[in-house]
Amino acid sequence: MAREHTTFAEFWPFYLREHSRRSTRALHYFGTSLVVLLSIIALVSGRWWWFAAMPLAGYFFAWIAHFTVEKNRPATFTYPLWSLGADFRMWWLWLTGRIGPELRKAGVKDPA
Repeated sequence: MAREHTTFAEFWPFYLREHSRRSTRALHYFGTSLVVLLSIIALVSGRWWWFAAMPLAGYFFAWIAHFTVEKNRPATFTYPLWSLGADFRMWWLWLTGRIGPELRKAGVKDPA
């Protein structure tokens, strides 16, 4: 996939459309929540090796979702930093109950 998005604002709706199925987003939310939990454990315990588990925890569930549920190529392969930022943005919007309008704006038909 060639880089076609030049700003994060352009990338964001694309990212949401690449996560159009609820179960894809649920697996992402689980993985991202696990990443946050692992970072808290690392900080509280002082055992810094927990930080090494964070990428595995986050990417494992996300890639399972893309390859088995969504059946698309993870955007992180082409847009690694924007994908990371978008994942945390999507997770935060879900956590705060504001993801629905963003999904609808991006044209996702299964916005919850």
